[in-house]
Amino acid sequence: MSAIPELMRCIDIAAPGGPEVLHIASRPVPRPGSGEVLVRTRAAGINRADLLQRQGHYPPPPGASPILGMELSGTIAEVGAGTTSRWQAGDEVCALLAGGGYAEYCAVPEGQCMAVPPGVSIRDAAAIPEAAITVWANLFEPRRLFPDNLVLVQGGSSGIGVMAIQMARAFGARVATTAGTDQKCGFCLGLGAEVAVNYRTQDWAAEVARWAHPHGVDAILDMIGGDYFPKHIDLLAMGGRLVHIATSHGSQVTADLRSIMMKRLLITGSTLRSRSVAEKSSLARGVEEELWPLFASGHLRLVIDSAFPLEKAADAHRLMESGTHTGKIILEM
Repeated sequence: MSAIPELMRCIDIAAPGGPEVLHIASRPVPRPGSGEVLVRTRAAGINRADLLQRQGHYPPPPGASPILGMELSGTIAEVGAGTTSRWQAGDEVCALLAGGGYAEYCAVPEGQCMAVPPGVSIRDAAAIPEAAITVWANLFEPRRLFPDNLVLVQGGSSGIGVMAIQMARAFGARVATTAGTDQKCGFCLGLGAEVAVNYRTQDWAAEVARWAHPHGVDAILDMIGGDYFPKHIDLLAMGGRLVHIATSHGSQVTADLRSIMMKRLLITGSTLRSRSVAEKSSLARGVEEELWPLFASGHLRLVIDSAFPLEKAADAHRLMESGTHTGKIILEM
């Protein structure tokens, strides 16, 4: 193991704004606190929450690093006081963060670290934590998706969509999804979706309704909100579950409570970043136990669209904002 330097490179935000505000900076290497490990970062995943934080709309939780980045992969460089015996210097891990991933080193609560799954490279493992834990926390823990269920995954070619389609199929559900191009729809079909609808050229709600007729959709994983909400209520079957994880079309919706009551629907949602370390650690253990064997068996695979060097973080953000990518975008150190 190489010595830990005093300073590290990271991405700083000059002022809230567009991708051009991102620039390389030098900061002191953080020290692991009690119950934490210091990770020498190999790669960091890019998420839409990073774009919102860059724009000044999504500040990190109290006490979290102000540096962007909610997931990473790398090597344990140092183990802090008060940790268990699981991690040792040199172990390869991926980790869920409250912040700090766009940097050469990051202090992480030990419970939020996971071993790199079998068959996955340490670089590519940076693309796992946020998507896998988000899907797990919203569809599986607590259980909202069951074998033979019909599930709609909005945004199937996104990082979360790619993971959700494969996880739902691996646990025995049938999947419909949406995407913005015919090419992306074809890609989603290759992942195991039965139906993939181009929402730019087709009436996605009508197509999904035909697919689910006469039963209806059992569960919907939605990152859109806004005007999609009433369409989702119409699509859901008796006892259906609508789970919100983002609001790209807006957070304000209008609902007819009678439909919700008559169908006995469950409407819920969650965010991940603000959860406690204990909650995140518990979710990480469930993901390791249930999903890592699926990587080993080939039922889950990572889709990396692009990898950028750290100093090209602005270009990585531009690509995500363009919406032309499929799967995950990562930064390499």
